Amino acid sequence: MSTINAGLTTGLPGLDKVLKGVLIGDNIVWQVDSIEEYQELVTPYCEAAVKNGRRLVYFRYARHEALVSEKMGAEVHELDPEEGFENFIAAIHSVIQRAGLGAFYVFDCLSRLAVDWYSDEMLGNFFMLTCPYLFDMETVSYFAVFRNYHTSRAIVPIQNTTQLFLDVYRYKEELYVRSIKVQHRYSPTMNMLHVRHGEAFIPVMSSAVISEILTSAKWSGLRSDSSLGFWESSFLQARELLKSGEYRADLPGKGKAIYEQLVRMVISRDESMQKLIARYFTLQDILDIRKRMIGTGLIGGKAVGMLLAQAIVKKNSPRFIELFEAQDSFFIGSDTFFTFLVRNGIWWVRQNQRDPEKFMEGAEQARLRIITGEFPGYIMKQFDEMLDYFGQAPFIVRSSSLLEDNFGNSFAGKYESVFCVNQGPRERRMQDFVAAVKRIYASSMSEQALRYRARRGMLDKDEQMALLVMRVSGTMHGRHFYPEMAGVGFSFNPYAWHESIDPKAGMIRLVFGLGTRAVAQADDDYTRIVALNAPDKRPEANFDEVAQYTQRRVDYLDLESNQEVSDYFQEVIRDAENLPIDMFTSLDPTQPRGAPPHRILTFEKLLAQTGFVDDMREILDTIEAAYSYPVDIEFTANYMEDGNYRINLLQCRPLQVRGSEAIELPEVDIADEDRIVEAHGAVVGQSRVGQVDRFIYIVPERYGQLPVNTRHEIARLIGDINRAEKKDAPECVMIIGPGRWGTSSPSLGIPVSFSDINTVSILCEIVAMHDNLVPDVSLGTHFLNELVEMKMLYLALFPEKGENYLNSAFFEEAPNKLRELVPSAGKWEDTVRVIDAADVAENGGIRIIADALRQTVSCYFNRH
Repeated sequence: MSTINAGLTTGLPGLDKVLKGVLIGDNIVWQVDSIEEYQELVTPYCEAAVKNGRRLVYFRYARHEALVSEKMGAEVHELDPEEGFENFIAAIHSVIQRAGLGAFYVFDCLSRLAVDWYSDEMLGNFFMLTCPYLFDMETVSYFAVFRNYHTSRAIVPIQNTTQLFLDVYRYKEELYVRSIKVQHRYSPTMNMLHVRHGEAFIPVMSSAVISEILTSAKWSGLRSDSSLGFWESSFLQARELLKSGEYRADLPGKGKAIYEQLVRMVISRDESMQKLIARYFTLQDILDIRKRMIGTGLIGGKAVGMLLAQAIVKKNSPRFIELFEAQDSFFIGSDTFFTFLVRNGIWWVRQNQRDPEKFMEGAEQARLRIITGEFPGYIMKQFDEMLDYFGQAPFIVRSSSLLEDNFGNSFAGKYESVFCVNQGPRERRMQDFVAAVKRIYASSMSEQALRYRARRGMLDKDEQMALLVMRVSGTMHGRHFYPEMAGVGFSFNPYAWHESIDPKAGMIRLVFGLGTRAVAQADDDYTRIVALNAPDKRPEANFDEVAQYTQRRVDYLDLESNQEVSDYFQEVIRDAENLPIDMFTSLDPTQPRGAPPHRILTFEKLLAQTGFVDDMREILDTIEAAYSYPVDIEFTANYMEDGNYRINLLQCRPLQVRGSEAIELPEVDIADEDRIVEAHGAVVGQSRVGQVDRFIYIVPERYGQLPVNTRHEIARLIGDINRAEKKDAPECVMIIGPGRWGTSSPSLGIPVSFSDINTVSILCEIVAMHDNLVPDVSLGTHFLNELVEMKMLYLALFPEKGENYLNSAFFEEAPNKLRELVPSAGKWEDTVRVIDAADVAENGGIRIIADALRQTVSCYFNRH
């Protein structure tokens, strides 16, 4: 690249001479002590650019006085860094793209960005992304940073990326400039100190003068991080304020301002969440979180939910301080994610994912780059320290993105969590941990996660991936490691199967072993569902049913094979010592006399003879009251040597299951011949009254007879039906089928993906497929969360129980529109029935009344 004299100038001929000219693509960074020093260099640069016919663009985002005005002939673009890193950089790059080749740019002082983003790391990332883009656009750009203000995490990336980096000094009313880096140019005096005399810049030859000027400046010293930077200095200020004894949370000058700043830096920038945090987090709590942080940035939604839930319960009832397991998790800050993407060349794919038209482009390549990417050395050092802390104890790496577990956006099951059994040589344990981190980072760009964000209009949201690294709660029993109890809890129970059950009392789904069986709900097993106001009431009618629908398999960590596995309960407990097995099991009374005792997982003694139910109900009630909204928690519990259990609260988020809202529903008297579907129990979603325009009905008997490998065809066909009509599509579609929707095991239901049914309004599971199989309903699963987030109504229908009713004759005899919608699907007409209300109902159509509070649904011909 050669110098083009016309129009390429700093506006100061003497300075051009010192620098051997300005080149196309030059990014010029000035390190200053004041904005006035930067202004003195910006003004002649801008005047020359306008005089030479160059397009001049000024990015205005800092609080200092404006450097350039429209009167000078500049385009002024005002931006707000507080809108988030992704939005800020996208806005700047959009302006650069529109401006085209050869523009001249002035940026406000970059140091402001470190303040707004609370991070030198993110300032370095911004420059590494923006400087090369400007270079490619053949621009000339001015930047400034304050001297001794930043750590090496900002200055080193800036110096390594820019073409020119220059020190500026003011001494005895004169301006001095010294080149630290000038790329592709050299002269014997280029890196000497120069003093400005008018338009000339003259080398300073006297060693006495040079040393006098440089020692008068605030030199940072030889240590690369003698400056604390904004991040560390903020925490130092808070620690000193606490230590002084003068901290007052309610007074701006005595700590309120620094508290609120640290909350925005580390915990949350969501205003509604900040109000909760202010009630339950102390300044010391935030400082304690900082001690366990890797990198900088926010700790993310999942980590905040867990910490906040624990703080709420402990403050409301101090006895839980002893009842809860101690919290010693680590938090990998959200900035680390962006730094990893920038340093490994993945950022631009990430930017494409903001565009609804091309968000899937390059995602697979990006995931591969993530898996093979590398972390900066300072992050790896912190990883080392964390691994030494855990020793060889198992831990789990969990996603904790900024949007995760917020109101209305649970992201349930979209991002991965990875167990690290943490056995073997240290090098291998570190490799396993780093691989787990990368795997979760890669899951942020999975098709499932991206389509979820696209459906919810969140592709352009500032979604950074923080991580939560938690000790696995449990006990070692030989080679097996697992918690004795685990599960999920709802403060509102949408599954009231008995009239004595109060939905507002909440419920838990309880398993033995790792909670993965309760959270993801294994397709080949069952959980214990407990109504917290009536723990003795079971959905099963007798012990035969209890034995049939009990948990049989246990998820655990195998310390010898260094992996998460599952096995039958009887095998797992065979060699377990000091396990209070009577608390979790009941003897099977149906065993023949003389046969070895056979234990069934019922948790009867735990629920009836301990305070566990009361503790769980108090936890859920307390958190719901603080949130003013139903909540969903994950938990574990383990018995200690003293005979008492300890509870570990792992996660808390607003409950995505809506329906507790009371609305006016009509009282109707439905004639027997008009009934189509009536369900009592397991109604999840918002209460509603409306018309059903179309049914899609999967005939249980026909589906149950299909070979397992053929059932995927039915799932694909359902997707084809729902995509068949773009125009005049029915507004309300009710889909009814046997077993679990969204199951991964076709033997237990219909293996659709959410995209196959995302146009459906009402989803019904018939809890029976053939005589020997009654699969567990989807309550509490990630799939169900997705349904209710999209405001679908979910109901489980138990045809043989109570007042449940299914008019199967109607569905099997009504006109079938399947071949009209999917002409190639003729062979499935007896299995898949598509019935439009307009073809079977007169005048009033088909009506549905769903009462989520009373757990009833009626669907019927409306003859009125």
